[in-house]
Formats: sequence, C-alpha cells, structure tokens
Amino acid sequence: MRAERDELAVAERVLERVSEQLANERASAAPALGQVGGRAVMLIPHRVPDMGETLLPPDCQRILATVGQAAGPVMTRQAGEALGIDVGMRSKLEPLRGKPVRLVDRGRLRELPEGRFTTRF
Repeated sequence: MRAERDELAVAERVLERVSEQLANERASAAPALGQVGGRAVMLIPHRVPDMGETLLPPDCQRILATVGQAAGPVMTRQAGEALGIDVGMRSKLEPLRGKPVRLVDRGRLRELPEGRFTTRF
C-alpha cells in the first residue's frame, strides 16, 4: 500500500511539472506585441499544431478566410478587393502586400511562383 501511495505521489509531481510546461508553451505561442516605429504591433505567431486562427490579428484572419474561400490561387489585389480595400490606390495596396508574405513565412499560406497565394495542404 505504501509503495502504491509513493508511486501516486511521484505521478502527481510529474503531472504538475508537465502541466506547467504546457502552460508555458501555450503562453509563448500566443501572439506577442512588438514595437515598430514606436507603435505597438501584434506579431504573427508561427503555425503550430492545435493553434487556431483566432490568435491572429483580424486582418490576417480575413486574408486567410479570403484565400480559403477562393476557387483558386489569389493575388494580393484580389485579397484586397475581398477585404474592401481600395486597390486602385497604391498607398492602400502596398501595406497589404506584406501580410500574405508574413503568413507564408509563418507556415499559414503557400506562395506559388507567380506571386499568388493558396492555403497550405
């Protein structure tokens, strides 16, 4: 009986340590705020299993939804039109160009050679 109780105590300590490690990993996977030009910006986290798109900034969520709903690969201009951005003005389209590329870098989208974006398989 004592041996089983001791084993149970060890198992409880191991469970506590693992729970703490998982909590720390989840906290580090959450989007972090960074500073760019003196402004707080939300960084796009890398894609990891069991992390939903809800942790992404709203613009990135809409871009992912637009690309996911498209019948085929999407150009940045098409994503801007779907988001309601005036793509005729270069000053409005240029800031949007970097977002799909960052989503590619973070493993959330795939960029085709001709500059179109599609969902990852």
